[in-house]
Parts: sequence; C-alpha cells; structure tokens
Amino acid sequence: MNIFHSIAELSSLSKPVILVGGTFDGIHVGHQALIQRAQQEALRHNSDLVVMTFDQHPSFLLRPNQAPHFLTTIAQKIKILKQLHVEKMLLLPFNEALAATSAEEFIEQLAWAGPPLKAICLGETWSFGQGGKGNSALLRQKGEELHFEVITIGALYVQGAPVSSTRIRQAVASGNFEEAMACLGRDYALSGLVVPGAGRGKSLGFPTANLEVGKAQLPPYGVYIVRAEIEGIFYSGIANIGIRPSLKVSSPVPVVEVHLFDKSDDLYGKEVTIKLITFLRAEKKFATLQELQRQILVDVEDARHQLKVGVPLRS
Repeated sequence: MNIFHSIAELSSLSKPVILVGGTFDGIHVGHQALIQRAQQEALRHNSDLVVMTFDQHPSFLLRPNQAPHFLTTIAQKIKILKQLHVEKMLLLPFNEALAATSAEEFIEQLAWAGPPLKAICLGETWSFGQGGKGNSALLRQKGEELHFEVITIGALYVQGAPVSSTRIRQAVASGNFEEAMACLGRDYALSGLVVPGAGRGKSLGFPTANLEVGKAQLPPYGVYIVRAEIEGIFYSGIANIGIRPSLKVSSPVPVVEVHLFDKSDDLYGKEVTIKLITFLRAEKKFATLQELQRQILVDVEDARHQLKVGVPLRS
C-alpha cells in the first residue's frame, strides 16, 4: 500500500483522484460500504482511489478528556484496508495546524494537490475543518466551484439500528460480541506490542505476554478464550483483561495479559493481535496466589476443552 502523509504528496499520482474521507475507527460495515462505493467511482472514472483519514481521532487533540476509546490501531486499519483492496491511503497527522485549517482551505488544498480531483465520497454526517464546520453541503458548494463531484451515503442498518463506531464501542464495553461482530463484519480484536511485565504469570507456571493496547476499547474485565495472530501465524490461548486484584499492588490501569497454549518464544517487542472468541469468567480476587494458580489451571483446561469440542476459530 502507498501511504501518503501530506496532501502535497498526492502530486505524485498520475491519474485523477477519487477521495473517500472519514475517521474510519473500526472500519465497520458502514465504512466498508462507503469504500466500495468509492471503488466503483474510481473504476468508472479510471481514477486512483485514495482513502483519507487521520493518525489519531480528532478528539484526542481537541477534547482529550472526552476522547472515545479506539476500536482499531493504525496498523489494524492498514491491514483491513489492504483486505478491502485499497492501494492508496492519505494518513494525515491530526495536529494543531490541521485542526486550525478552515474547512474551505482544507477542501482547496485537496482540490489543488495535483491530479484532478474527480470526487469526494463521505458519510453524510462526517464533519471536518476548523470547528467541524465542513460538511457535505459545503463540499457540494466547493465542488461546483472547483469541479469535483460529492457522493454521500447514509447510515447502514444492522439488526434494526444504524451502525456507528459509538454503537460498537458500547457493544464491546457491555460484552455483546455478537452485536459488535455484526457491525464490524468480523470479530472484535485488540492489538498491541508485547511489553515487559513482572513475570508473575511465569512464576505461576503460565507465562503471559503483556500487550500495550493504549486507549483501546476493552470488554468487561475477565478471562477470555482468544485467537492470537503473531507475524501471520495463529495461536489459541486465554487472555485476562483487568486490574489483577489478586496481586498485592493491583494495576492502576487495565492490563491485557495473554497466555498462548503452543507458543513459548520471547515475544517482547512483537505485535500481537487477539480476537476475543468466548468469555470464560469474570475477574475476581483470590485470597492467595495458590488459589489464583489453581483457577488459572481450571481456565486453561476449560478453554482447551471448549476448543476441542468446537469453539469456532476464525482466522
């Protein structure tokens, strides 16, 4: 995939451009429908399709105390876009300079970047530019002036309600993975680098990989059967998500720890993605580490049994 980090880099393209813009957190089925619509336009106009998004949700800069937990990392977005046959991405750094750019100026920069801008595709509720004043109405006005088409699509409905990133966050937070999967078109997954831990799991006989997942949307605290992907290879295991109340010093922030059944290599610094397959039990506090050790053994045996009798393992 060709990834551009500034609007000026679009000048390297030789064909006219179809832009599809959005925050694309989760790249859910509504986002996928928008991208497919843009791909149709690109074929019709023999143009380059460019997916335009930001390196962080704008709220993390503009309203950090109200910023939503994210559904996908940048690496996950890139992987999913590749699976959707997207070959070009404009990944703009959402910084103070971009936040201060007026919607009109932003549109003009896109239109004058290089090859002719044939069309901009977006969800009908997406806003952009300083103060979020840019919308589809302004785009159409500027489109008439600068000679590009504006294509919008409305919300996609699943199970009788519109799909949105907010809806998916709420579903994951409540443990409703069926609803999350229906809206995403795939299992919900957490992704992060493996970072050093205290080695407590190893001392109990169950070595774990601690994932640095940042402000990802987490499900209810507890133990889950997971399907982990590491460098394109899949492994089964269990994950504990929570604050580890059985330890003398519990975690001030939630921790994601993964124990893989058939993987004992050093994973430090590697990217690991886990799909949450089945909820096993809620997180609880044990009186002693020996009780915790016995419970982990039960969790592992329970997970192995469920996997043996047919828990679906979607790669």
